[in-house]
Amino acid sequence: MEMMFRVNSLVVLATLVLILGLAVPYGRAQGPAPAPSSDGVAIDQGIAYVLMLVALVLTYIIH
Repeated sequence: MEMMFRVNSLVVLATLVLILGLAVPYGRAQGPAPAPSSDGVAIDQGIAYVLMLVALVLTYIIH
């Protein structure tokens, strides 16, 4: 009877070690990075900066 208890305990322990060994790496895995997206705001802002620079240069040249 005691031998059967040891075997059952060993099987349960081995099963727990196997399950934890397989599950732990997935628990620490880093999530995927979000996909880069552009909604056109950066392009609009770049065009605005260029237009302001042109206006500044024209104002400097005219005066």
